Amino acid sequence: MSMKTPSVATSPRTSSGQQPHLARSLSNRHIQLIAIGGAIGTGLFMGSGKTIALAGPSVIFVYMIIGFMLFFVMRAMGELLLSNLEYKTFSDFAGDLLGPWAGFFTSWTYWLCWIVTGIAELIAIALYTSFWWPDLPLWIPALAAVGLLLGLNLTSVRAFGETEFWFALIKIVAIVTLIVVGLVMVITHFKSPGGAPASFSNLWNDGGMFPTGPMGFIAGFQIAVFAFVGLELIGTTAAEAKDPEKNLPKAINSIPIRIMLFYVVALIMIMTVTPWREVTAEASPFVAMFSLAGIGIAAGVINFVVLTSATSSANSGLYSTSRMMFGLAGEGTAPGRFQRLSRHRVPANALLFSCTFLLVSAVLLYANPSIIAVFTVVTTMSAVLFIFVWTIILVSYIVFRKRRPALHAASKFKMPGGVYMCYVVLAFFAFLVWALTQKTDTLQALLVTPVWFIGLGIVWAVIRRRPEQVAHHELHRANVQTDRDARRAQVSVD
Repeated sequence: MSMKTPSVATSPRTSSGQQPHLARSLSNRHIQLIAIGGAIGTGLFMGSGKTIALAGPSVIFVYMIIGFMLFFVMRAMGELLLSNLEYKTFSDFAGDLLGPWAGFFTSWTYWLCWIVTGIAELIAIALYTSFWWPDLPLWIPALAAVGLLLGLNLTSVRAFGETEFWFALIKIVAIVTLIVVGLVMVITHFKSPGGAPASFSNLWNDGGMFPTGPMGFIAGFQIAVFAFVGLELIGTTAAEAKDPEKNLPKAINSIPIRIMLFYVVALIMIMTVTPWREVTAEASPFVAMFSLAGIGIAAGVINFVVLTSATSSANSGLYSTSRMMFGLAGEGTAPGRFQRLSRHRVPANALLFSCTFLLVSAVLLYANPSIIAVFTVVTTMSAVLFIFVWTIILVSYIVFRKRRPALHAASKFKMPGGVYMCYVVLAFFAFLVWALTQKTDTLQALLVTPVWFIGLGIVWAVIRRRPEQVAHHELHRANVQTDRDARRAQVSVD
């Protein structure tokens, strides 16, 4: 059975006759912390105040449900990546299993996912920087952040891993500190400004766990889903991970623990100390809680934490987009120069290309310093695009189970629930899309998103006629037939 992916089959070769390949420089601690960093973003530190105001204590279940569903997406991705170590990212197995069109749509959409997210995070970086330098034009820190991230990513993939390691560590320390401080405030019977003592009963003594009703609970999903974008980042590190058969399962299996600790427990402690009605939607509940605890430098410290969180997300975005460009160049659907590697084994041209688009953040800030509404729209658009990518991963898994049952049977990292859970999660994604139609700002982003796919469809209609793409189609059809023949032979033997 042929197991070549289109990107492997047509990749240009180096002067030595070898295919250019990324360096496997990311160790277990890098993969683990990159996975954690992908699970903790600005959506938690800044967006959780709004989700609490909308959903009340039921926000705990919102984060648990989203985390539970995305765990199965990650397990499906893990089984697929480990079924063939020639797969560099999930776009590779999408192209191999669903056809070249899927690799094209997934790669370019994931590229846009992180460009949009990166622009949003750079805008956030500029706003957080104004805490210390209020008179500094916002476009200057955004421009400086792009230069810093480019420098870090050009050095080596190990430099990226080290940067993410420390960024993630800062976020972990901040959350663990909040949990410990919250427990101390409960033990000492601290009273909030409204007079309510810190107690776990604050979670249910004001209208129950669902005080804002079903629609309030649903509204929580609209904002919370953005907090989870980037969870699949460990899939883009597969080509640069040492011992992926050991490290990828470890990182993926730790997702439920991370969700429980960094999201659920942190939010429980916030609402335990401050009754949910007293949580301000516009402010970070993390800053508010440390301030209540009497930690005078809380605002500055948490502002620094959120700043590093936004920088971490933008850093991850630049890394991801450059690797997607690298893969697209190998497939012939992006300029070949994007597959050239520097002496540090990083795709420098692809990095520069993505940075050019991230500079849009500086332009927006220069043109209009007040763009909070734009920030909301672009983050929602990012969430919608990520849902598309997660959906492609699940559909690829369903096809994998049908076409290559022998590989699934031999897998040491099988997805729990298999195909059945794929359909459950896909139904959940349909619910998320419906939830995004329930508010004006998120509906606007949802209506803009199809324009991207229409544009991609037009480009693909032109590109697919090229000789190399015709060869990809022929290879895909041959692989499908080979898989079908192998499955029939296995059935006849059984």
